[in-house]
Amino acid sequence: MQSCAFLTLADPTGYHIDDHLAADALRAVGYAVETIPWDAPGQAWDRFDAVVVRSTWDYHKQVDAFFDVLDHIASSGPRLFNPLGVMRWNADKRYLADLAEKGVAVVPTLFGRAFERGDAAHFADIMETRDLVIKPIRGANAEGAFRLGPDDVPEAAVARFASDDFMVQPFVPTVTSQGEVSLFYFGGRYSHAIQKIPSKGDFRVQEEHGGTIRSWTPGESAHEAGTRVMQGLAERWPDAPTLYARVDLVWGDDAWWLMELEVIEPSLYFRMDTHAAHRFAEALHSAIR
Repeated sequence: MQSCAFLTLADPTGYHIDDHLAADALRAVGYAVETIPWDAPGQAWDRFDAVVVRSTWDYHKQVDAFFDVLDHIASSGPRLFNPLGVMRWNADKRYLADLAEKGVAVVPTLFGRAFERGDAAHFADIMETRDLVIKPIRGANAEGAFRLGPDDVPEAAVARFASDDFMVQPFVPTVTSQGEVSLFYFGGRYSHAIQKIPSKGDFRVQEEHGGTIRSWTPGESAHEAGTRVMQGLAERWPDAPTLYARVDLVWGDDAWWLMELEVIEPSLYFRMDTHAAHRFAEALHSAIR
């Protein structure tokens, strides 16, 4: 019997996790599956055929420790998904610049360090908008994201990025009306999609912030945008195919823009599609074979 570990976080309180659906699908095809906190001590990782990063949604608070664990797992024998190099690359939002160079339509993004209040006006001039979003370049679940303008800079944003790296993007107005859409790919093949709508008065689409999630059927243009992102990923990492990927898109200037490409620990929303967990299990089994 082949064995697989799903990495999670020690305290799942307040999170929506449905990885048990994928675990059940794997068990149905003969796998033994364990769910283990990524920072659990004393693990014998060599007893697994595969270790899959799943709901490790606190890793960004201990990035170095997290990747030390993944290094240890990768050197212990099991197949690590996704590939370690791809995950290291994806942990820093400057990967967006790499994909833009590959021809992917990305939300316009500027990067900086040590943010000051007066910088907001500078970025507003460059991006020709008075409505901006500032985010950490390493983060998850919209933590540390703030809306700001040249004359409206939250004190919390100044304090958060006073000595840290950050990214600035124009606020995309359709986020509050159409939300954000996510397309999921298992083994490089499209599986399913969802739409995430923020709660009234907010711009964060995650469930943990009150967002509404529903299944969604992509049109031709969204499919094309998602495919182009996956092609850009394959061009950047030709020798490291991914088991899973989530492509987050927003509607920009008459086109879909990439907001995020998630290949470390994205929620894969298995519960939103009847066959999604089975597709995931098939992709993992194929990758191990």
